[in-house]
Amino acid sequence: MNGTVLIIGMGLIGGSLALCIKKEHPHAKIIGHDVNPKELRLARSLGVIDEMSLTLQSAAEQADLIIISTPVFQTEKIISQFESFSLKETVLITDTGSTKERIMKRSESLAGNGIQFIGGHPMAGSHKSGVAAAKEILFENAFYMLTPGVGATEENVKRLQYWLEGTHAKFLIVEPKEHDELTGIISHFPHIVAASLVHQAKISSGGHPYLRRLAAGGFRDITRIASSNPTMWKDITMQNRLVLLSLMEEWKAEMDEVASLIEMNDPQKIFDYFNEAKKFRDDLPMLEKGAIPSFYDLFVDVPDYPGVISEVTGYLAEEKISLTNIRIMETREDIYGVLVISFQTLEDRERAIQCLRKQTNYELFLG
Repeated sequence: MNGTVLIIGMGLIGGSLALCIKKEHPHAKIIGHDVNPKELRLARSLGVIDEMSLTLQSAAEQADLIIISTPVFQTEKIISQFESFSLKETVLITDTGSTKERIMKRSESLAGNGIQFIGGHPMAGSHKSGVAAAKEILFENAFYMLTPGVGATEENVKRLQYWLEGTHAKFLIVEPKEHDELTGIISHFPHIVAASLVHQAKISSGGHPYLRRLAAGGFRDITRIASSNPTMWKDITMQNRLVLLSLMEEWKAEMDEVASLIEMNDPQKIFDYFNEAKKFRDDLPMLEKGAIPSFYDLFVDVPDYPGVISEVTGYLAEEKISLTNIRIMETREDIYGVLVISFQTLEDRERAIQCLRKQTNYELFLG
């Protein structure tokens, strides 16, 4: 497809969308805009975009497709700016925000001028951030939720999907309210729970000097999402506050139920509680990409001698297998002194397993 695409926000998501569009629509011109000139210049030098624009209005007025890939409050401000621009009548505008109801409400002002706004939320991410981490495969097989705005036609929804075809994502069309409820349950609320667990551990660490070292194992794994960008999660929490407050009331009731079970001390009821949770979790799809980025961890039970880490990483480097993180876990339930290697994709982890089984006799565990 020919045309001009403006991507506002040269981060991981904006940069990855630019790469996907460039590959699928090589004749399109991609302009990048970002409040951070350094990130914008990096995007240009890496070939993620074709042109840089320091002036939002001039770039927006020549665009056939505008993708706003900024924090959600900033997205609202940008939509307001569009109201005074002379945008093309045929322009499509979309965003990548994690909340939708407020943004879609804000976009109604554009509909009065005949501008088509279709909300978007690619449910994919990475352990890394910034345009340097952008990659074409980021959205592959991920869910990409679309929330068409007032006046958006089915034809233009399909046109947007065609622009985004290179993502190889699975598009879902939902109402903004449903979007925020779904993401609240399986993404936003878990981040709050993870942060609260870390806060509780921090408070307790004052009286337990060994707590930090012991938390390096399973506790660190289940609270990993608490390390996410605090500014982004402050904005998401404020935007989706009503959904989150409702979920917190339900969570309080759930915790009251757990407290009651523990107080009764009934072994069968306590077993049933954990067993029901296990069954539901075990039935969740393993190979689907969800709202929270997956972590493909491999636990390697290595012998304790100098150079063992460089030996393992050397084998993986020979096979050109990319790692996202590597660390030694001192304590983990039933496993002691293991090397934890994280991969970006399931395929990379499978290749690593084959490589290490061929080169070593170390015991491997899946995370």
